[in-house]
Amino acid sequence: MKVRTELSLRHAFMMLPLLLSANLHAKVKLPSVFGDNMVFQQKTEAAVWGKTDPGKTVELVPGWSKKTYTGKADAKGNWKILMPTPSYGGPYTLKISDGEQLILNNVLIGEVWVCSGQSNMEMPLAGWGRINNYQQEIAAASYPNIRLLQVERETSLTPQEDAKVWEGGWQACSPASVPGFSSVAYFFARDIYKKTGVPIGLIHTSWGGTIAEAWTSGGALKKMADFKDMVVQMETSQANENGKPFKQQMEEWEASVKTRDGGFKAGSAIWAASSLDDVSWKKIDVPGFWERTALPAFDGVVWFRKKITIPASWAGKELEIDLGVIDDDDITYFNGQVIGATQGYNKPRVYTVPAAAVKGTEAVIAVRVFDSTGEGGFSSDKNTMAVIGGNGERISLDGDWQYKEGFNLKDVPAMPVSKEGPNRPMVLYNAMIHPFIQFSIRGAIWYQGESNVGRAYQYRELFPLMISDWREKWGRGDFPFYFVQLANFMKVNDQPEATGWAALREAQLQTLSLPNTGMAVSIDIGDGEDIHPKNKQDVGGRLALIALANTYGEKVQFSGPLFKTSQVKGKEMILSFTHADGGLRSSDGKPLTGFAVAGEDQKFYWADAKIQGNQVVVSSERVAKPVAIRYAWANNPVCNLVNEAGLPASPFRTDSWFDPSYGQR
Repeated sequence: MKVRTELSLRHAFMMLPLLLSANLHAKVKLPSVFGDNMVFQQKTEAAVWGKTDPGKTVELVPGWSKKTYTGKADAKGNWKILMPTPSYGGPYTLKISDGEQLILNNVLIGEVWVCSGQSNMEMPLAGWGRINNYQQEIAAASYPNIRLLQVERETSLTPQEDAKVWEGGWQACSPASVPGFSSVAYFFARDIYKKTGVPIGLIHTSWGGTIAEAWTSGGALKKMADFKDMVVQMETSQANENGKPFKQQMEEWEASVKTRDGGFKAGSAIWAASSLDDVSWKKIDVPGFWERTALPAFDGVVWFRKKITIPASWAGKELEIDLGVIDDDDITYFNGQVIGATQGYNKPRVYTVPAAAVKGTEAVIAVRVFDSTGEGGFSSDKNTMAVIGGNGERISLDGDWQYKEGFNLKDVPAMPVSKEGPNRPMVLYNAMIHPFIQFSIRGAIWYQGESNVGRAYQYRELFPLMISDWREKWGRGDFPFYFVQLANFMKVNDQPEATGWAALREAQLQTLSLPNTGMAVSIDIGDGEDIHPKNKQDVGGRLALIALANTYGEKVQFSGPLFKTSQVKGKEMILSFTHADGGLRSSDGKPLTGFAVAGEDQKFYWADAKIQGNQVVVSSERVAKPVAIRYAWANNPVCNLVNEAGLPASPFRTDSWFDPSYGQR
């Protein structure tokens, strides 16, 4: 969200004649990353590039050295010049000329960070974000040596050379420019600047609700079997400008796979018929995701059936069927008659049964569920699904249903890929990352993962691949890459339970095996009712601690405890941690919480945990021979283990038992 003020508009109008004059008289054209108020990375060979007439010589004269650097435009008018940058300082000018001069003013030398991810990185101080104390934070945001570049949302099937940006380019950080900017990025920069005094440039390029593969190049994604075919299809689709419209492709694909769906015969839904003999069908507990119980790693169509007995007094009267939320799409039948169909994994299903269809005291509800990726099935809480009579009486639909697979996506042709929207492989990399890969940076910060929770196991490979991809594209195989582990969210579970959010956090934790990475744990500062927690000060601050310690050499504690080893001693397990040299404690002074223990039966129970120096001893009266410990292993865990610096321990587990997201693609 862009926030404009009368002052900034007046400033823009005052600058308009100068901008028009520059465009009229300068033939050199620069990408949007270059402009007044920009920041160049210090102590590097910085690239400057652009376009002019083919064959022309371009000169650069930076104000910090007064030296002249030259380059010649190729046959297409493209030119690129490398120039050394000194230690931080400024402001300077940069003169660029192909015979007609263009001057960039108020240029700083400092540290440049790319800031990317989904909505929790995108979340602005004001606007829809309204972080904690946002009015006071905005009023205090006078840091002219922190510079902000906000990238516009764009997608592309091919790598782009330039990106669209807000407000015409770089802005000095002020109460006028910061309200619509990333709060995490701003607090990250603010804390580093306060400590080092080095100017900082932030290139913020995020898009809420997006998946990690959208931010990864097509070339890299081809290395993963899960994405290779899709990327090739997208590239082929791009090359074929006369291809069929996506809607038509989908209609043809759906018609094709329908012939492979065992539930249909000659176009008729035979598995929805009330007379079907379904004795051989298997049983499954509903609601729930089928990947977690009966059908691990299954994507495709599953048919569900349930026979119900309805009161005789309901005959001939209109009924409602509430199926809660279904992931992804459904067609629902009552005694073989279609009563509703919905597309979308997050939409509630409440369907009306016509009075004429309500006959007798027995009925069969059949639901055809299609899931394309991630977890599939009935995703609502218990006590939601029901048949509802006209007088408000309810017949619960929780419990045993019968099910049978219609088809597996692995056995049918690949689904068509839409040419629109951000949640497609490589399209955000192409439009919002690739334009900057020639620009020298210090490193990147990242906050994303919520949109990949359903495929957490896949994220173990995808996320490191994306990081390595960026480093390769920038030509620096080791630049710092610091990221935020997902915060606590959703309801608190009464009993230990494996969840997608826990598995995604584990994938993030494992990514620390890549060199020069760091992870800010936020398991203690989320919000159970809001996927966008308002405390972004601590998130940015924890990222800044990692950078201060590992990039800028400051002697600060930057990480909470990270699980290292476990040892079984009788009925106890002893856990050791890194980043615990100053000792461990609970954040609230109370006994430790969040630990669960299991024996060989793999059933977890809440455990007692006590601190002994820099170790934790865990046990439970219900587990005589412990073999595994899990800590904060939930969507919204109640946990309180921290180190001397008050930084929270990352969620972890000592086992490697089955992950429900295994095989999801």
